[in-house]
Amino acid sequence: MKSIQIHKHKINSIERKHPWIFSGAIKSDVTELLDGDVVSVFDNKNNFLARGHFQHATISVRVLTFDDVELNQEFFNNKIANAVELRKKLNLIRKDSNICRLVHGEGDSLPGLIIDFYNGVAVIQCHSIGMYNSVELIGESLKNALKKELKAVYSKSSDTLPQRAEGKDGYLFGECETPHNALEHGVKLQIDWINGQKTGFFIDQRENRFLLGKYSKGKKVLNTFCYSGGFSLLALQEGASLVHSLDSSKKAIALTDANVELNQFEQKHKSIVADAMDYMKNLEEDYDIIVLDPPAFAKHRDKRHKAIQGYKRLNAHAIRQIKPGGILFTFSCSQVVDKFLFTNTVIAAAIEAGRNVRILEQLHQPADHPINVFHPEGEYLKGLVLQVD
Repeated sequence: MKSIQIHKHKINSIERKHPWIFSGAIKSDVTELLDGDVVSVFDNKNNFLARGHFQHATISVRVLTFDDVELNQEFFNNKIANAVELRKKLNLIRKDSNICRLVHGEGDSLPGLIIDFYNGVAVIQCHSIGMYNSVELIGESLKNALKKELKAVYSKSSDTLPQRAEGKDGYLFGECETPHNALEHGVKLQIDWINGQKTGFFIDQRENRFLLGKYSKGKKVLNTFCYSGGFSLLALQEGASLVHSLDSSKKAIALTDANVELNQFEQKHKSIVADAMDYMKNLEEDYDIIVLDPPAFAKHRDKRHKAIQGYKRLNAHAIRQIKPGGILFTFSCSQVVDKFLFTNTVIAAAIEAGRNVRILEQLHQPADHPINVFHPEGEYLKGLVLQVD
């Protein structure tokens, strides 16, 4: 097995079980190592520290274990069985709701791996070459863990791997037509993991969508950046009087319309193709609730300042326009914008808009997107429920 050695002053984070090893921490010559190699990590006295997947990148090693064990079928069987068991304990796979994340990277001690579950179909997305090289082992582990509950396994990593890697998408087990119907809190959703964004749906807002439903009875709701209409559908199911779904993508609006029709909610729904930032400047309706769930405005620290300005403008428009007593659900999924910075940005937006705002609830990612305590960077989704006087 290939190995690397760490500079003696760089081992503290590994000893604290952080799952990333950066290129600057490596003492060894790595020119002969290949992307995806399994490497053992040692300190300068040749004491074993960890084992993981190597890649020629800033994050050079993603650690899968701090124990001296092989990364074989048994290893993946145990890890994925543990992750699946947690989701079952959380009652996330049931008759009225069968969409959840089965594996959440570092949160399940499998950095570089995402697995989402849609009514019997597991969709694998690899973010490292090493994990992609292990995809057959992962597929077998899913079969072992889910047994008869598993209809198919689809591997979708061509868009998430480095360009130098030749990732191919396709079924590892079984087959299933798309779009595929699944349920979230009783709402029917059409999921297309082949043509849709990410693995086909944004599961991380599941509980926040359910919460929106509780606020929505008899209310007029505007759902911006709607993608396939998840927030809109829960609002309609729980008795919203009117829901408008807005997205700049005609393809996203087509997905939303299909889901609205599937649930027979057409009479109380309208779709709008528009840029959210522009549309929010002068709203035509007097909305009781506005949802702001934009894509990540910043994926790297050097874009953070620009992202903060974007969040501030967007929230200021919404706070300015919403009716007195209205409720604003506002989110950020930018990992480089932490919850304190996001809250302060929303406060700045409220000051700019000149209205009194109260924080009713603070929101985050659900339990099937767990955060490894040794990897605080895993906390990426943050949100606020605000009342605007």
